[in-house]
Amino acid sequence: MAPDDEKDAGQTTGTLGKAIALLESVCQAERPQRFTDLLKQTDQPRGSLHRQLRHLVAEGLVDATPEGDYTPGLRLLGFAAKAWARNSVRKLAEPHMAHLHALTGETVHFGVLRQKEIVYLDKLESRQTVRMHSQVGNAAPLYCTGIGKAALSCLEDADLQPLISQIEFRSFTPSTHGDAQALLADVEAIRDRGYAFDLEEHQPGICCVAAAIVSADRSFIGGVSVTAPAFRVGREKLVDWADPVRFAALAMAADFDRGMGPRRKSDL
Repeated sequence: MAPDDEKDAGQTTGTLGKAIALLESVCQAERPQRFTDLLKQTDQPRGSLHRQLRHLVAEGLVDATPEGDYTPGLRLLGFAAKAWARNSVRKLAEPHMAHLHALTGETVHFGVLRQKEIVYLDKLESRQTVRMHSQVGNAAPLYCTGIGKAALSCLEDADLQPLISQIEFRSFTPSTHGDAQALLADVEAIRDRGYAFDLEEHQPGICCVAAAIVSADRSFIGGVSVTAPAFRVGREKLVDWADPVRFAALAMAADFDRGMGPRRKSDL
């Protein structure tokens, strides 16, 4: 094994880490990527990037068009389908999500932690004509989403303070928390009431109420939220939904504890 392959797998310094980072850049882009796009995003030398792309294309993980664009490869669909079908956490969440969906008629999300982001693992679409546009598999920041802030509220202060000090606060909307002090005050309020709001903090015109799913050993498993356009629901309606969301999270946690067994502590 090459020396840089022996480095921490969570970093993107080794050969595998760089290939994964490159694949992620292709998959998360909203449009086909040119070589120059990927060169800027990955900060790899041209020769290394060419070799990485050539290997990914040969393995079917990335497709290269005749025009020189790179898109996610079809082989990824097979991986995703198998991971989706076998994901027992998602299956345990389904009936509780369905209950919230029937109760509110709005979009219900189930999210889990991936490093320092929330990844939406499942979604039940709103029955309303006007809906929000979100995709399963997308990641979102912790500090400006309902599920993300619910996750932060599960941390002890000794763990929370160092994490928040590492956040680069990006203003997605005028309502996004702009500094650590504002976020800490929000987290404290979430701890007191047992649920979190996203009041147009991540996407303009989109609100949600969320609750953390916490195991018996106080590990963060994930979170569940009800999301709707701000013109259709205000804070009062979100408060009405807060207890059902919180009870759904408690029920999910009980099911996870019965069905999943012991888990490692959250890596927040």
